[in-house]
Amino acid sequence: MALIDFNCVKDFVDSIRINQDQVYQAFIDDVNAKGGINGRKIVSVYDSYCPINTAGPLSVCTKLTEDDRVFAITGNFFDTSGDGQTCVTKQHQRVLLSFNLTQAIIDKAPPGLLLYAGATNERTTRVVLKLLEKQRTLVGKKVAALGATQEAGVVNGTIVPGLRKLGLQLGTTAILTITGTDTTAAQTQLDSFIERWKGEGVEAIFLAGNEVSGAKQFVTKIRSAMPKVILISDNTDVKGPAQDLTKAGVKPNPYEGIFSAGGPTPIEYDKSEHWKYCAAIYEKYTGKHAPNSQEVVPGPGGKTLETNASINDACQVITMFRDIATRVGKNLNNANWTKTVDTFGHIDNYGSGPYSSLHKGKYDAEDNFRLEAFDSSIPPIGNWRGITAVENITGG
Repeated sequence: MALIDFNCVKDFVDSIRINQDQVYQAFIDDVNAKGGINGRKIVSVYDSYCPINTAGPLSVCTKLTEDDRVFAITGNFFDTSGDGQTCVTKQHQRVLLSFNLTQAIIDKAPPGLLLYAGATNERTTRVVLKLLEKQRTLVGKKVAALGATQEAGVVNGTIVPGLRKLGLQLGTTAILTITGTDTTAAQTQLDSFIERWKGEGVEAIFLAGNEVSGAKQFVTKIRSAMPKVILISDNTDVKGPAQDLTKAGVKPNPYEGIFSAGGPTPIEYDKSEHWKYCAAIYEKYTGKHAPNSQEVVPGPGGKTLETNASINDACQVITMFRDIATRVGKNLNNANWTKTVDTFGHIDNYGSGPYSSLHKGKYDAEDNFRLEAFDSSIPPIGNWRGITAVENITGG
């Protein structure tokens, strides 16, 4: 399990995770208590890293693969450059089941070794554009695309072509230079792009990746200068910073109405059998209450604890690993793992809705999609509001 060290980033975020190893261990203990995987128990090894640059993920890759000689790595293994994921899957030929992946990063790995329980930015982009087209949201509007250097491939390879395919007028495409936590240069660049967009009559901006959509200073700057602009995101993680601003009493919330494509709303998921399953395991093995998505859990230093998200993440990846490895059989190796993944089909994706699948060439499992928008009025600190019904969308 590779986990983010939130002590490293706590000065830059409003929400943190603590005791992550206890959360993951609860789901591992449950698998082992129920006979393990084909009679073999999971032996857990934990390491944490600072996600600000590539050095942390590369260090974790080396330790877990060379020193601990693990078969697979799960958890929140995050590296926007893709170097950390490539170290695990290509250089060391290990299975990696993680989050926050683009199709470009997945394509760097040997087929079937790098899996994502969610949906890649590229596929989410295609889905949200398809849903917006059905709603005619962008008809007659000029749209620009914004991303950081690491998301340039998504911007130029998926977002811009997708907007052109819809026959929309395009504003200037903006790629910001972001180095670690220093956004000084990027903010100056954004000021210049905003002035250009205003002159071009841009009415909607598509935000690519967490580095721009998850950065409150960029979204706030855009909304302040262009208060009526429509914002679109290729990921649903923007809910976190949006809720932080609601909690802080910022009105109007700059994320208000931002569009994305996701599955069941958090409130719907709280009522689902998947959440009941995950919550019950967490409570059984930790003796602690499992907070649902609507509960705000205060943490140290005035931070909010992401306990609900941590439970869902652990439940997703450990259960998915268990289900794939169990189907592989007793001879658990890379070749059999890949063969199983390539022919798996529908897979239960705990932490999500009823529709998910894996097969050859499709290594991001999420298939639950609806058009949604952030609504700061949803108690207690805002949440996603479903605009269309959830659909089973396996393609893009």
